[in-house]
Amino acid sequence: MNSIDAAIFASILKKSANLEFKSMNAMPLVIAALAIFALAYRFYFGFMAAKVLTLNDNVPTPSGRLYDGQNYYPITKWVLFGHHFAAIAGAGPLVGPVLACQFGYFPGFLWMLVGAVMAGAVHDIVILTASVRNDGKSLVEIVKSQIQKTGSVVTASIATFVIIIIAMAGLGLVVVNALSESSWGTFTIASTIPIAILMGVWMYVFRKGKTVEATVIGVILLSAAVIFGRYIPGSPLESWFTFDKKQLTIILALYGFIASVLPVWLLLSPRDYLSSIMKLAVIGMLAIGVIVVAPDLKMPAFTPFIYGGGPIIKGTLFPYLFITIACGAISGFHALISSGTTPKMVMKESHIKPIAAGSMLAEGMVSILALIAAASLFPLDYFQINLSPEKFQELLPQLQAMGFTQSDFARLSQGVGENIAGRTGGAVSLAVGMAEIFSKIPGMNSLMSYWYHFAIMFEALFILTTIDAGTRIARFLLQDIMGKAYKPFAKSSSLSGNLVASALVVFFWGYFIYTGSVSTIWPMFGTANQLLATIALAVGTTYLINQGKKRYAWTTLLPMSFVGVTTIYAGALNIINLYIPQLSDPSTITSGIINLALTGVILISVVVIIADALPIWIRAFKDKTPPKRNDEVKEAAQSI
Repeated sequence: MNSIDAAIFASILKKSANLEFKSMNAMPLVIAALAIFALAYRFYFGFMAAKVLTLNDNVPTPSGRLYDGQNYYPITKWVLFGHHFAAIAGAGPLVGPVLACQFGYFPGFLWMLVGAVMAGAVHDIVILTASVRNDGKSLVEIVKSQIQKTGSVVTASIATFVIIIIAMAGLGLVVVNALSESSWGTFTIASTIPIAILMGVWMYVFRKGKTVEATVIGVILLSAAVIFGRYIPGSPLESWFTFDKKQLTIILALYGFIASVLPVWLLLSPRDYLSSIMKLAVIGMLAIGVIVVAPDLKMPAFTPFIYGGGPIIKGTLFPYLFITIACGAISGFHALISSGTTPKMVMKESHIKPIAAGSMLAEGMVSILALIAAASLFPLDYFQINLSPEKFQELLPQLQAMGFTQSDFARLSQGVGENIAGRTGGAVSLAVGMAEIFSKIPGMNSLMSYWYHFAIMFEALFILTTIDAGTRIARFLLQDIMGKAYKPFAKSSSLSGNLVASALVVFFWGYFIYTGSVSTIWPMFGTANQLLATIALAVGTTYLINQGKKRYAWTTLLPMSFVGVTTIYAGALNIINLYIPQLSDPSTITSGIINLALTGVILISVVVIIADALPIWIRAFKDKTPPKRNDEVKEAAQSI
């Protein structure tokens, strides 16, 4: 990009902007996405469930065979769908598409549309099935049973644990920033905890199996909390729910510890189910708003920032789009949920399709709606929100030369009741875009401030539900690791192992948030997350081959190849262009070492696991050895 003359750059963008401003409406994107996702769920994932994975309700699931009332507990389909969707849908499907708008709306839309179907949902359904058929074990244990190489097991353990801690710290920081000094948001989100406990006790103790009753109670109480929360600021209760960032970090860590220790049916599952109801309701409202308002997409389909040099993402469209938009298309973090809490609660194998594939496709739709909300803002307003005031003023002449001259910034700031300039990170621009759409619905014009704060709270809730599930999964993984030294700790039902592992996990990610160190490692999370997806798809390919399904191995090999090549390339660019230069600056040397070391660990892990899996694939396709049944594979893995 540096070699392109600024005038040519501006001319290209101006032409692109003028073309798109004239005609593009959001509705064709919404209709296309809904149609393709519905057809994919019905036909492609019907094929995956029946032919590739052969899901069978006659096969007992771990939730029944290994029932312990604590972690292994059969949960009804839609309640578990709620938990799974809430756990996987964190910051990624909201923030990633907003930041990727820098490239224009079409690249992100196309990647989410194709990626969610061909990569993300395939990744999720295969890993969940593999875990259910391996006693609900973690991704590391599946590596052990399927690849059966010590090197792969060790590297998978290290890579997975590192990524979970980074993810929890990064997501936790977003929650802390969103709720800091916000009594309204803190009150509403805090209210979901006692409401969830009441729902859990209602469904599993007082009125067993009465999910509808618990849902009605939960929705009524949650709605009351949202409505009443608006009146907390300025009331005598305000001081009870107003905390600074340090205090919120401690509170969040305590919550993560409690959610990890308590039985899944008491807090984790009903709270995530309750949160998913709110999430889906808001997304449904946004979809209705888009349909009613039919906003024009003011961001062009493509911008010359696809060639690099963008103010938000400095890299080129390839490969940086594919690590900026993670959860909306494919996310390695989903493999941790699909081999963590969810497989221990699946009641029947037929539930795997709606839980895994259904949740991923729903998340893809969430991401597309987030993209539309951001792209409906004037580009000048979009950049003014997502850049620091100094950087925006420096870039303003160039943006205006590109054709971005229209602005509605003063009205937007007045409407939401806050100064929104320089609110970087994507969350605020998404909330403004959502509030703008909601306020244009007939009769809603005077409620823009309410909708904006409601959207901010919604984003925080979206992310927080990933924190509790992620902490529990990290606890499972750490217990497996500690079990190598002291076997009783390896049992998920071990109280001492539960307490020690939960405390350590919470301390690790809580420390990063409290000290602010997470800001030095967050930039590499997108790369690490997609590399974990590559690892999971490699493991999924091996699982299919070991099950005698090599004719269908293309379903995981194709997305693995694309995501792997793209992300390894991005990781190499980050090391060369970002992390190594940091080592020469005394002020950034520490962050450079951390970023370089963690990215290197993940890259090495991918190479080791694929290298260990490759001989299995080659032998299978050459028919030199017959495929092993799942019980034979597990028996062989016991010797590792």
